[in-house]
Amino acid sequence: MSKHENSRRLAAPDIRARKGGEKIVVLTAYSAPMAALLDPHCDVLLVGDSVGQVIHGLPNTVGVTLEMMILHGQAVMRGAKRAMVVVDMPFGSYEGGVEAAYLNAARVMKETLCQAVKVESGPAVGETIRYLVERGIPVMGHVGLRPQAVNVDGGFKAKGRTQSERERVLAEARTAEEAGAFAIVVEGVAEKLAEEITATLSVPTIGIGASKFCDGQVLVTDDMLGLFDWTPKFVRRYADLKRVVDEAAAAFAADVRAGSFPGAAETYVLGPKAAASGGGGAPSRVAGDSERS
Repeated sequence: MSKHENSRRLAAPDIRARKGGEKIVVLTAYSAPMAALLDPHCDVLLVGDSVGQVIHGLPNTVGVTLEMMILHGQAVMRGAKRAMVVVDMPFGSYEGGVEAAYLNAARVMKETLCQAVKVESGPAVGETIRYLVERGIPVMGHVGLRPQAVNVDGGFKAKGRTQSERERVLAEARTAEEAGAFAIVVEGVAEKLAEEITATLSVPTIGIGASKFCDGQVLVTDDMLGLFDWTPKFVRRYADLKRVVDEAAAAFAADVRAGSFPGAAETYVLGPKAAASGGGGAPSRVAGDSERS
């Protein structure tokens, strides 16, 4: 009989139990190396459909495909060892009925081995969340500003500034909770509404542009690291990696053009046997050199 290793990953019940307790830390990840760097610091790594804009240069998330999400989900799962990994269900993958949503969500879970999926919780999504949860797929909801609805809303606009918007967002959050979502992302809403949603729900809220009153916070990692010229109002830049990358690339280009790279330290030399015989075999690897070419 095979011996199963105990999983050390956080799971949906762990995150749900954090309601009103220690704040939940969430960042986006799209690759194995970044996931490995973020994993020690995060409770949840979100493979967001923001990958379409951040990695693939799309104007919004509408063009993101299921295959893209699976590919990046697989990469993040290879890099993360402790944090819960949640994969976004992209636009068009869960709106066509509960059976279609289940097949697509099950495919994501099987092919990535992630711990949950996330859906944007519009008015008609409650039934879908319930259907998925009842069939073993943990679901994280998403209310407020919904990026996949950009064409309906006419852009990325904060929600909850009018009474009708406030009532609609609050109703959608309650619907997602009642349907079985273990946590709900609250994006781009007025502070008072975020506070009300958090106080009303029995499941954790994860804020992004939704004030400090949420049970946790999420940011797009590339925004937080300062890799773009512009970032949304709600982002705090914790680094300026755009400048670091620009300076490093400029220094590399200058060294190449000046003929100073590669130097002796970056050049392979003949091994002692080949040098003694005058052979023209392949150069030996320098001690400690990487096998990456």
